[in-house]
Amino acid sequence: MGGTTNTAVGYMGGQRANPTYEQVCTGATGHAEVVMVEFDSTQLTYLRLLKEFWNMHDPTTLNRQGGDIGTQYRSAIFYTTEEQKEIAHKTFSEYQEVLTKNGFSKITTEILPAPEFWFAEEYHQRYLEKNPNGYDCHSTTGIPYPEAVHEKI
Repeated sequence: MGGTTNTAVGYMGGQRANPTYEQVCTGATGHAEVVMVEFDSTQLTYLRLLKEFWNMHDPTTLNRQGGDIGTQYRSAIFYTTEEQKEIAHKTFSEYQEVLTKNGFSKITTEILPAPEFWFAEEYHQRYLEKNPNGYDCHSTTGIPYPEAVHEKI
């Protein structure tokens, strides 16, 4: 995505420092598997990132993404500023309204202050580039985040 300056996969929101993939997979550490996105705000807005976030997964499934099940697969937004928190909550509400009208249940996405980010192991970084036929767990609602909402926020 244009404006993205760096991405990395890792873990956030748990109790253990520097967890391993194997530890996170047990569910015992409390971490979520996450993607850190650094971006140039003159080229890409936080609002645009959130639109992509809502579109790329099903935020109404608790602790699950596609065939992956467990607390590490929960939907979460970790914000770094109060402005990001406000925008995340507004987009949550607006998307919930659209999903409800289309018969979906409540969004389960957590919106929390960003705790420390722990990088995942190197073999997880840019996983699909290294494994072109690898598993991609994304499953969407099929209901796009409405473009018109962007004008309101």
